[in-house]
Amino acid sequence: MAENIGRTLLVFGLVIAAVGGVLFLAGRLGIGRLPGDLVWEGDDWAVYVPLGWMIVVSVVLTVLLNLFSGGE
Repeated sequence: MAENIGRTLLVFGLVIAAVGGVLFLAGRLGIGRLPGDLVWEGDDWAVYVPLGWMIVVSVVLTVLLNLFSGGE
């Protein structure tokens, strides 16, 4: 049982690290905002809702989870 939990945590950690790496590289390449991102700005405040990135991350995680789940 502990082996299964350890393996699951390792896979989740690798997925999170991969997503972080992609976002880090995207920021370095100047891909900060995608179409669909919402920004509201005032005098002393700003709200940024990254809907474009949410969709990209969702699609990538869906593909990865489907690959690793084995189609069960």
